[in-house]
Amino acid sequence: MQTIEADRPVRSTAYQIVLVALLSLNFGIVFFDRNALSFLMPFVQPDLGINNTQVGMLAGALSLTWALAAFGIGKLSDTIGNRKLLLVISTLCFSVCSVLSGVAGSFALLLGARLLMGAAEGGVMPISHAMVASEVSPERRGLAQGIAQNFGSNLLGSFVAPVLLVGFATAFGWRHAFFLAAVPGLISAILIWFLLSEPAAPPKSSGAEKMSIGDALRERNILICVVLGVLLVSYLVVCLAFMPLFLTQVRGYAPDRMGWLMGTLGISATIGSVVVSGLSDRIGRRPVMVAMPLIGVLLPLGAMYFDGGIWGMAAIFFIGWGLIGVFPLFMATVPSESVDPRFAATVLGLCMGTGEVLGGVFAPFVAGFIADRTSLAAPLWLMAGLAIVAGLTALGLRETAPSQLRKRALAGL
Repeated sequence: MQTIEADRPVRSTAYQIVLVALLSLNFGIVFFDRNALSFLMPFVQPDLGINNTQVGMLAGALSLTWALAAFGIGKLSDTIGNRKLLLVISTLCFSVCSVLSGVAGSFALLLGARLLMGAAEGGVMPISHAMVASEVSPERRGLAQGIAQNFGSNLLGSFVAPVLLVGFATAFGWRHAFFLAAVPGLISAILIWFLLSEPAAPPKSSGAEKMSIGDALRERNILICVVLGVLLVSYLVVCLAFMPLFLTQVRGYAPDRMGWLMGTLGISATIGSVVVSGLSDRIGRRPVMVAMPLIGVLLPLGAMYFDGGIWGMAAIFFIGWGLIGVFPLFMATVPSESVDPRFAATVLGLCMGTGEVLGGVFAPFVAGFIADRTSLAAPLWLMAGLAIVAGLTALGLRETAPSQLRKRALAGL
């Protein structure tokens, strides 16, 4: 493992807080826009006359271009060094794409809008995590990256989005809900431009000046994080694409109750962004990354078989979705702790991009294809299997948490 922690410029605590808060807000808006179609699908599907396979294709299309952008723009930001400008441009572009989703009058046009949105949004997280890795103190890195990725994205994208957008669509129509989703991104781009500074370049090292994909995958932790990305991005995308349809069409929940249940996922992951990531700083990355996916099995099984009241179902959703708390760990924290900081955005783009391509693209398509030929329970069974395999895969991780490495050094291990 090559890392450079010493002699790097240290920002003030106040600036680190502003940085993480703004990046968290921005990624929250990204997921607000990305998830909008899933929560509005009970309105969009009958209006445009699309089937379950096409629902999966819409989710997969965004994931495909998201993945390509994650790797391409992440590597570009490492090459040219101007992370802030790229972040602002990406934010403005995905806001425009939300408007395009609202004006789409057919499946083909909606598919095109989602492809463009994925291309605009994909580079946001690799750049953001690279900025956190270079600007935030190492002992708070796990917590900072957890908040940057999960706090805003789940508060806005998984809690506010279903409640606000479903209510707005019920009152004014689903097209106007997409127009509403475009506004916050414009505000966020302005704040980032004026309040954040371009991160200082890390100092030179005696190591390699370039890192290829092959070099990255030869690092065991990077390879395992790539596999976890495939498995758990599949879990997330399948859930967001098909859970609203399962709850309304199979379990018989009204759209507003479905919106609140899906909003519970947002509350869970918002809290998890602090608790799970912070816990990994204290007890280590590996045990947290093994346990949380296994807990995630509760969500699909509960959705299918729990027969109690709405509050009981909400509790199952809250606990089961806790596995989202490990997303920043395998997408950012462990990879950035396993390589030279100069290549952070490259490996982050690899971990995120591969998960989006192999998980986000193919999983919802397969889930929709099977659902059309069996039932809407098929995607939920797929979720359960993915969570189990992810927990077992994480057993192979090498610990990278600074607190645990210090303890081992002191113990002479």
